[in-house]
Amino acid sequence: MLPAAIQITGELLSAAEVQDICDSLKEDGLRLLSVRGCQLSDRDFGHVCRGVAESHSLAQLNLNLGVVSGLSRTRHLADALKTNRSLQTLFLHGSPLMDAGLVTLNMALSSHPTLVCLDLGDCMLGDDALGLICGMLPPDGAKSGLRELTLSANPGISSKAWARLAIAVAHSSQLRVLNLDYNSLGDRIAGMLAVAVASSRTLEVLDLEGTGLTNQSAQVFLDMVENYPTCLKVLLLGENDISLELQQQICDLLSEGEEDDNRESTPTQRDAASSCALSAIKDKYQPPSWQTHSTTFRKLM
Repeated sequence: MLPAAIQITGELLSAAEVQDICDSLKEDGLRLLSVRGCQLSDRDFGHVCRGVAESHSLAQLNLNLGVVSGLSRTRHLADALKTNRSLQTLFLHGSPLMDAGLVTLNMALSSHPTLVCLDLGDCMLGDDALGLICGMLPPDGAKSGLRELTLSANPGISSKAWARLAIAVAHSSQLRVLNLDYNSLGDRIAGMLAVAVASSRTLEVLDLEGTGLTNQSAQVFLDMVENYPTCLKVLLLGENDISLELQQQICDLLSEGEEDDNRESTPTQRDAASSCALSAIKDKYQPPSWQTHSTTFRKLM
């Protein structure tokens, strides 16, 4: 029997429900665990983390919307990640981690052998945290790093730190999806990101919605996709002061490039690319298709 999934949203978890989760984890009966926005005691959270540490089947863990609510829970999670060897995707969106929390998690995240997708959106991060995150995007030729990174809505990060991220993205050997929406980037950082995109041999999806951009940024991206080869397939520029005409021109050029790639690629390569692009547009916080296609779902009652 294939491993199952537990998905619960916004509920107060009873001791019996937590025990069921822990038993499933320890028996390698879970591939996906999502307790998004749920309430549970610190003691029960520690029990769940110990189950995560012992699991050999868990591929995705969703703790979005404040489940990791303090430094004590962050330490429990870090300890679990140091032992776990199966996790591919970790969602912590909306957790008040701050820089201290990233410092606590950094070693476990950086050294995890299979983690490829990380959501740290709306985690109250600052420059120190972003410096650590850059270390999770190793230079080309180094060890494998993140393929998908979400840093949405972290307004405490300065332009200097965003520039450092742009450099890391340019040299990353793995990153395919980068979500930076709802941060105060502005045209200067967008220009740096355009250079990073042009340098990257892997980045396919870039989300810059609501990041304070103008037509100046759009013109830079338009020039890039029109005149230089790039792997980029999806560029999201909504909720910026950018004309719809410019957005459409960029979209059309990216679509033309993807059609050319599709003609040259195998069906398997085309499916993978389409899946990646759709994931970013439809729901960037949902798991990639390769992680859930064989999962059966159930919900605790």
